[in-house]
Amino acid sequence: MNGRTRRSPWTTAEAYRTYVAGALWLTGILIVLLTRAPDQAGWLRLRLDAAGLVFLAAALIGGWNFFPKGVRSARTLKLDMNFLMTVAIIGALLIGEPLEAAAIAFLFSLAELLERNAVARARSSIDELIRLTPEQATVVEPDGSERTLSASELRKGQRVRVRPGEKVPIDGQVVDGESSVSEANLTGESVPVPKGIGDPVYASTLNQDGFLEVEAVTDAGDTALDRIVQLVREAQTRRSPTEEFVEKFARYYTPAVTGLAALTMLAPPLLGLGSALTWFVRGLTLLVIACPCALVIATPVTVVSAITSAARNGVLIKGGEYLEAFGGVCAMAFDKTGTLTYGRLEVTDVVPLSGGSEEGLLRLAAAVEARSEHPIARAIVTRAGRAAVGGAPGDTVDVTDFRARPGRGVVARVDGAEVRVGTLEMFPGLPAPGRMSELEREGKTVVLVGRDGEVAALIALADALRPEAPEVLRQLRRQGIHEQVMLTGDHEWVARAIGDRLGIDRVLASLLPEEKVDAVRKLVADHRGVAMVGDGVNDAPALAASSVGIAMGGAGSPAAIETADIALMADDLHMLPYSRRISRLARRLVRFNIGLALGLKLVLAVGAIGGVVSLLVAVLVGDMGASLAVTLNAMRLARLRP
Repeated sequence: MNGRTRRSPWTTAEAYRTYVAGALWLTGILIVLLTRAPDQAGWLRLRLDAAGLVFLAAALIGGWNFFPKGVRSARTLKLDMNFLMTVAIIGALLIGEPLEAAAIAFLFSLAELLERNAVARARSSIDELIRLTPEQATVVEPDGSERTLSASELRKGQRVRVRPGEKVPIDGQVVDGESSVSEANLTGESVPVPKGIGDPVYASTLNQDGFLEVEAVTDAGDTALDRIVQLVREAQTRRSPTEEFVEKFARYYTPAVTGLAALTMLAPPLLGLGSALTWFVRGLTLLVIACPCALVIATPVTVVSAITSAARNGVLIKGGEYLEAFGGVCAMAFDKTGTLTYGRLEVTDVVPLSGGSEEGLLRLAAAVEARSEHPIARAIVTRAGRAAVGGAPGDTVDVTDFRARPGRGVVARVDGAEVRVGTLEMFPGLPAPGRMSELEREGKTVVLVGRDGEVAALIALADALRPEAPEVLRQLRRQGIHEQVMLTGDHEWVARAIGDRLGIDRVLASLLPEEKVDAVRKLVADHRGVAMVGDGVNDAPALAASSVGIAMGGAGSPAAIETADIALMADDLHMLPYSRRISRLARRLVRFNIGLALGLKLVLAVGAIGGVVSLLVAVLVGDMGASLAVTLNAMRLARLRP
């Protein structure tokens, strides 16, 4: 994996000029303190002496960080913060205040440096993921020998050996060995995942305690982690609606405050309300206060911090637009299969009808179903194995003459007796057992087990509900998701049973894919924002029709990552409330930061016009203070955990 290393903001030319300007500014203050006379009350008003020359140098060196940009801004009539600071420094020098000029140059440059560092820190945490992938891999040659190869040279089809304590160097499939693998840095899931032959493993995950031999299913540079890093980087550059609004606002705001500052400088003296110098200083102070730096960074630094923090916890948010949108939705639609349920059938009931034990009848059914690949057959065989009703079904019985009847079931001879497992159609002429309709009303699929023409047992199966689903839905409701809708292609009675267990508001069943899309569009029309949660592949049209599409289990599905606006890398519903929480907090912080920046500037602007706020206070509080406040506030998102 080849990640480009970003240069630290602290080692740029702008940073070094800031350091020099700061050192000169402090040196100038020290000279003033050591050389002023005891009766020199107005020591801030300096002549062009030694201290003044030091301050002048500080102002010019620090100011060079934005002088060229300020000149370009004036030339193109696109006034921005660089123009305001350039005018403020030149104005301070013209009125004989080199100390203030130096302070503006240094403190504004320092604020800019701190802002760039805050954003760089948020973004660099994604680069840390890249460094988690090992640099080398142990490759298995066709003759069985080993050689060490750079992980960046691995290609699809190569086999690598991963020993305990080593990191997996490539996305692949286990072809030998068993172990537990920590996927925390990819999915956010802290519990190690058992891995055996046929299971997928991902680059950068940690092999805990066993030996694994892995066959690469992708080339280096095209792993799940690579895709995540690339998408997060793209997401960090996308503008949210609030960010776009603020940028448009700033384009009008800066010329407006420049005009107000000019009016402050000119109107009062012309009306005989004070000296021109006094009002010039006040107008200059107003320019410094009005610098829109804190306002402009309030949104991007918050969005970058939120997106990066979410990515490190296994949630991929593709941009500020979706971050804001998910924080504002009030309704959510859920696909049933694979989202609220595991998407696999499990045996829930074994009901003997003509004598015999549950274990014996289950073993009888499993002996026949062991030869079938149908999901119902696999569920029965799995339950038989878990219940320890004998070894592998069929090992201790004689199964012959096996036949499958598509859509109905299977039939075979077991120890000489004919055994049928399937629907009621497998037993022509027999009425439906009384318990069968009761089980079906509970939302279960029922198969009959017959021996020599008589129904011996009922086996009920259901799609396994995720145990965390009810609590997750309750958490989302507490977070403002007031309408929750389940969409499914299953029969009404199956869907209703699941919906009742979940406490979901509405169940829309027997839906074709295009009907799911129509249902989502209607929800969007009825609410100000709707999120759709699905698997990212089968539900792609419905995800696209929603305000925010959320895919489950994105780590194992490139299509899920590509389809959704938000991808939960772990197949874990608990990440939904976390994603909602970070989205809502980001929305609140953006609005609070914008309000803080504008409110602080308004108060200081009134004080500047009234003559109670100096240039130094303006740059310390109105510019640097406001910028630091919104930046530190945004960085709170980095500490939010699932």
